[in-house]
Amino acid sequence: MRWKPFEIPESKQVDFVEGLISICGAGDPKSRHGCASHVYVCNKSMDDKAMNNSDGDFLIVPQQGTLYITTEFGRMMVEPNEICVIQQGMRFSVAVEGPSRGYILEVYDGHFVLPGLGPIGANCLANPRDFLAPAAWYEDRTCDFTVVTKYQGKLFAGKQDHSCFDVVAWHGNYTPYKYNLDTFAAINVVSFDHADPSIFTVLTCQSTRPGVAIATS
Repeated sequence: MRWKPFEIPESKQVDFVEGLISICGAGDPKSRHGCASHVYVCNKSMDDKAMNNSDGDFLIVPQQGTLYITTEFGRMMVEPNEICVIQQGMRFSVAVEGPSRGYILEVYDGHFVLPGLGPIGANCLANPRDFLAPAAWYEDRTCDFTVVTKYQGKLFAGKQDHSCFDVVAWHGNYTPYKYNLDTFAAINVVSFDHADPSIFTVLTCQSTRPGVAIATS
């Protein structure tokens, strides 16, 4: 499937949430099974606003413009040629410095994981050590704050009198994270035939059927 790049609005200000455009999908977030593809176009930061996806995980791929993402776990700067994952239930806000555009892959069941390497061995493709999680950061700020929640494919907004990014510290491994595609160690051979395209998988979301993925990136 191909389409021309979506135009970034010039006559009005649009933030990340307002600029979300759904392209296609399979399954249903109500049944917690399937995936969806979205495009985002924006030219404005999410001021005093955050988003929370209760349907699944977002894998965000910037194509134009750097994203400055604030989460309850800390901050991440995600540039083109990098990807980031905001896992289900995490509140986040996106700031931009100018016209920005990119792609989002959403999965409703399970989470993104590294693919099995099989006969490749212990290393190569995307190595765990190259994935980065944010350091703790918080703000104690009173303001008219909006939290937009995506639930069962619809958006709901709620108001509160303070920033939601007031988590002082965290521990564990359920975090947002980013990955620089320059660190991907590709493997291929053309001595006789081409390897299966799955050899270029960075992250995958497995289904309940062994060997069958909901989505890959």
